[in-house]
Amino acid sequence: MTKIKVGIIGLGEVAQMVHLPILESLSELYEIEAICDISPQLLAKIGEKYRVKHLFLNMSDMLEQSDLDAVFVLNNMEYHTECTIAALNKNIHVFVEKPMCITQGEAHAIIQARDASRAHVMVGYMRRFAPAYLRALEEVKTLGPIIYARVRDIIGPNPFFTRQSTPIYRFNDIPAQAAQDRKERNARLMREAIGDLPDEMYGAYGLLLGLNSHDISAMRELIGMPIGVKAASSWLGGRFKNAIFEYEGFNVTFETGVDQQGRFDGHIEVFGENKSILVQYDTPYIRQLPTTLHINETIGDSFNQSTVRPTYKDAYVVELEYFHEVVSKGLPPKTTPEDYLQDLLIFQMIMDAIQQ
Repeated sequence: MTKIKVGIIGLGEVAQMVHLPILESLSELYEIEAICDISPQLLAKIGEKYRVKHLFLNMSDMLEQSDLDAVFVLNNMEYHTECTIAALNKNIHVFVEKPMCITQGEAHAIIQARDASRAHVMVGYMRRFAPAYLRALEEVKTLGPIIYARVRDIIGPNPFFTRQSTPIYRFNDIPAQAAQDRKERNARLMREAIGDLPDEMYGAYGLLLGLNSHDISAMRELIGMPIGVKAASSWLGGRFKNAIFEYEGFNVTFETGVDQQGRFDGHIEVFGENKSILVQYDTPYIRQLPTTLHINETIGDSFNQSTVRPTYKDAYVVELEYFHEVVSKGLPPKTTPEDYLQDLLIFQMIMDAIQQ
């Protein structure tokens, strides 16, 4: 089995909680060849922990000086486009965590660079690789005409889960200039994405890019692209929002928010006349908590309920096994830049509806 050499760009929370441990566990598939971060102390700590010899403070230096088959772009979203295109220009495959980018213009630039390259780009939408979700894609075909659906993602703060599972290394040595550059990039890209708006609108859009990109992406694969957004609202500085999506023959309600309760309620439920399916997600920050599929069906006088856990294999593991096939065998990515662009179009519909 081909072992591919990867470089990691960004060693923050998601890299430490998810990608680095899984890549290490999949040592027959992956070799962590190089890592990159702007924090010197974090770079040294992770390099020591994972026995990586090639450490870089600069992404360009890593791409120039390392022999890589693929890179994992796990740094802040403001830099995803720059890092992705730089890797593609060297024909290096890219796994980029969601959100792939902030603006539609960036998405088109990534697509153009990908088309000019010999490499693939795969977006990190792990919920769509969960075995229960894959089963739901088949079950939804048995519902008959869909009459209603709902999408919900109301969760507690990430540190509630991370501090009880895996310690996260953080150091106060990020250069002040880098922090300022990120702030300026964010402001510029937000204005480019949705216009010159109040800060609470940028907060609402930021939640769509972060948490809600999972929800919208999974909804779209499961039941298709909505015709439009009939209504939407946002409050608490964009921290909570809801929307009504219009489909042919039915509507979908969407609700989301982040509060201070220590729970994670993310699910998608789709209703037919006599049968419904619900995909229930749990926090990804505690590994091996399975996504489950709940099926209700009425047949004659019988009302049947079942819960399906196809496997305890982590959705992230399935996703990275899939990415290995993309790199080593040329398997077309499931979650492409074009696929992500569809989510940006839905985000724009929601933001337009909020402002009406």
